[in-house]
Amino acid sequence: MKRTLIALALAAILPISAQASDKLSYSYVEANYSNLDGDFDGWGLRGSVAFNESFYGTAAYTSYQVLGTDVGYTDIGVGYRHGMSDKTDFIAEVAYVNADAGGANVDGYRASAGFRGQLSDRVEGLVKANYIDSDLTNGDFSGTVGAQVKLNDTWGITGEVEFADNDNAYLLGLRASF
Repeated sequence: MKRTLIALALAAILPISAQASDKLSYSYVEANYSNLDGDFDGWGLRGSVAFNESFYGTAAYTSYQVLGTDVGYTDIGVGYRHGMSDKTDFIAEVAYVNADAGGANVDGYRASAGFRGQLSDRVEGLVKANYIDSDLTNGDFSGTVGAQVKLNDTWGITGEVEFADNDNAYLLGLRASF
């Protein structure tokens, strides 16, 4: 079911993105509110820096309060973008991930592939498939669907949902692109 949803979202974003007009930015900072399964609230910071037309670096930190324990999640990686059209990019990312829960550390990696595209002058869409492997898992797949509504050339409001077998994560953020 979830794979079907991801495939439909991916198919939907490609033709719509051809209607947009602005270039996608791979350099930004963002503060966000996040929620895990509707039960655990958190906050996060993330950013991206374009190294050149094809490569960019990513970093993110999210903190949750889970049953009285602070849980921190760090994601540091690199990404590659390839223009599919003037308004749509194929993206691929690899990242080191770490979760710290009350002194217990879990290390792993994330690999993602998907598409970013301009849906209109002020709306950008994202869809990607993720694979995460860590000390606690033998590899889990998830899908991410997101959007950014641009308030002006610098500021935007972002929203994302990551669908996984056991957990869903929701994010609402304020982004400054440069």
